[in-house]
Amino acid sequence: MSLYTANTAASLERVYAQTLAAAKAFGKSEADMVYGEGPCDASLMLIGEAPGAEETKLLRPFVGRAGKNLSAFLEALGLRRSDIYITNVIKFRPYKISRKGTLSNRPPARDEVSAMLPFLEREIEVIKPRIVVTLGNVPLKCLLGKQAVIGACHAKPELASAGAHAFTLFPLYHPASVIYNRALEAVYAQDIKVLKDYLHTR
Repeated sequence: MSLYTANTAASLERVYAQTLAAAKAFGKSEADMVYGEGPCDASLMLIGEAPGAEETKLLRPFVGRAGKNLSAFLEALGLRRSDIYITNVIKFRPYKISRKGTLSNRPPARDEVSAMLPFLEREIEVIKPRIVVTLGNVPLKCLLGKQAVIGACHAKPELASAGAHAFTLFPLYHPASVIYNRALEAVYAQDIKVLKDYLHTR
């Protein structure tokens, strides 16, 4: 490992420790945390919303059903998982409890997003990706502002920054949205093609 990547890894560990400290305000512990994964010098970063049940169980982002979506996504782009750094805005699972006591995913609450966003920005500063692909509205709004809406922004590269690091943001619909809205299937497929062409010119 080069000195650069060693220093980067150490910086990431500090960010993760700070993230955990902030997550404790929500009753979370190390056992709940799903941190980013991938090379510390990745030029492409993928940002989702939050981990689900399988991610929390395995403590890895984008596994289980989400992992299948990711595999199809990467195959379409001609990339491997090891080529990119993968993370989420929220590093713990947001869930609700039914009357029967079962857990189900829910969208992150506003206070969860505001508490975790500074650490996502530090994570981006450490990795220094050239291109950040956001999946869905939550990471998009975090990095471009509350006015950004995926329906208007998808597949349109934008200049963005996190702290002192500037990058190109490429917004995509979340792959899960295609499952719930088949009308988006063709749009999503076209957006992936646009992203592939964009990556090949950079």
